[in-house]
Amino acid sequence: MKAWQVSRHGEPRDVLELVEVAAPVPGPGQVLVRVLAAAANFPDALLCRGTYQVRPPLPFVPGVELCGAIVAGGSGFSPGDRVIGGPVLPSGAFAEFAVMDAASVVPAPEVLDDAAAAPFHITYQTGWFGLHRRARLAAGETLLVHAAAGGVGSGAVQLGKAAGATVIGVTGGPDKAAVARELGADVVVDRHSEDFVAVVKEVTGGRGADVIYDPVGGEAFRRSVKCVAFEGRILIVGFASGDIPSAALNHALVKNYSIVGLHWGLYQRMDPQAVRDCHAELTRLAAAGAIRPLISERLPLSEVPDGLQRLADGATTGRIVFLP
Repeated sequence: MKAWQVSRHGEPRDVLELVEVAAPVPGPGQVLVRVLAAAANFPDALLCRGTYQVRPPLPFVPGVELCGAIVAGGSGFSPGDRVIGGPVLPSGAFAEFAVMDAASVVPAPEVLDDAAAAPFHITYQTGWFGLHRRARLAAGETLLVHAAAGGVGSGAVQLGKAAGATVIGVTGGPDKAAVARELGADVVVDRHSEDFVAVVKEVTGGRGADVIYDPVGGEAFRRSVKCVAFEGRILIVGFASGDIPSAALNHALVKNYSIVGLHWGLYQRMDPQAVRDCHAELTRLAAAGAIRPLISERLPLSEVPDGLQRLADGATTGRIVFLP
C-alpha cells in the first residue's frame, strides 16, 4: 500500500516520504480498515516534529483520525461498515489502510459523507467533553472561543450555539472571521485589528465570559484571565501557539475563576462508555443539522505534506481532509 512515512523528525514538508509498504495486520481486538478519508490534525504536525506527548518509534505513518471501511476483524462490525476514530500508531491514517482498536471504533454518522465524517470524532468529542463535562456550560452563558475558525475551535462554536450560549469567536484575519460568522458565532473578533478583552467586556456589560475555550495557549491565555467572569471557567484544550503559559494562581483566587484541563484521549481509557454516549448525542446533533464539520479543503493523498505544513503554520481554516 501507499503511505506517508516519517523516518526522521522535522517539519512535515521536509520529513514526510511517500513509500510503498505492506498493509498493517490487525492484532487481537483490532480491525483493519480501508481509509476512505483522513483528517489533518495539529497533533500530526507535532508527531512529525517529535514534540507530541506520544512518540511512536521511527519510521511511522502519522494521521490520528479517519473515516474507514471495515476490511477484517472486530466483533460487532461487518466488512464494508463505515466507521470513524483513531488508528493505532505507528500505522496512522495517511495511508491506504490502517488498523484500529475495535473497542474505540464508532459508526460514522449516516448524514455525513466520508470527508465530513473523518474529522467528526476528535473535533466534537473534544468540544463536548470540554464544554459540558469539564466546564459545565449552561444555556444563557457567554462562551469565548479562541481559534474559532480552526479545527477544534470551529466545533466548539457550533456546540456552544447548540447549548444555548452566546458565542464570541476570536480569529486571526478577515477570512477566518467570515468563517466564524458562518459557523454561527454571535460576535466575531479579529485579533489582528481588535482587542478581544475589550470586546468581551463590552458584550457582557463588564461581567466577562463564563467559559473560555482555549486551544491556543500563550498570549491568548494570558489575556483571557482579564475577561473571565466571576466563577468563570478557562478551559485548557491545547497550545497551538507553541507557548505553554504559567498561571498566576493568586489571580484565580482573587477573581474566583477556575482553570480546567481537558485531555479528551484519557476518556477513551478511563470512561469508554462516556465516549460512546457522547458519540450517540453528537450523531443526534449532526442528524438535526446543529453541527457539521467545516471542511475547507478536500485534497488527494498526494498533498499530505503541503496540507499538513500549512496547518502547522496556522495558514488554514476549518478542516483539511485527504482522500486516498
